[in-house]
Amino acid sequence: MFSKPRQLETEEELYDVAVRALMRRAHSVHEMKKKLERRSQNKLLVQLVMARLKENGMIDDARYAMQFARQRTESRKQGKFRIARDLRGRGVPDRHIEAALDETAKTTDEGAMVRQRIERKLRSYRGEIDEKKLASLYGSLLQAGFSTDVVRRELKAVVKENLPEEELE
Repeated sequence: MFSKPRQLETEEELYDVAVRALMRRAHSVHEMKKKLERRSQNKLLVQLVMARLKENGMIDDARYAMQFARQRTESRKQGKFRIARDLRGRGVPDRHIEAALDETAKTTDEGAMVRQRIERKLRSYRGEIDEKKLASLYGSLLQAGFSTDVVRRELKAVVKENLPEEELE
């Protein structure tokens, strides 16, 4: 598999590794700490570099959670439950996750995002929309992190639109 990365001995070398990693993408405090611990056995050195990164404003879980939630909501059209799960997996504290989700909820319409996903998915389906396709659609929306109430409400609206008039009576 992969060989163990070269162990670093100085604060400067470790700090450079951290800065290069941050230039590629943002990291949570937890992710960065794990990355640095793989590069140095010296716990004190890792703590010094982490403190320096925080002091310089290069790493901040609150800002990271906000950017992550905004990006996942706007570009990937993911729901709050999926975003929260992913942020927890990256070691971000719950208070930052909740604040970020509250902030993004102010500017996004979850119902509209669910409708968009439903419409896109329905275009790919061939033939009638049967129970199996609805179940698949429902599951994919839940997996994307949307709440069950919103998913059910939007699916019911779409199903009613697609049924012929005589079946509704």
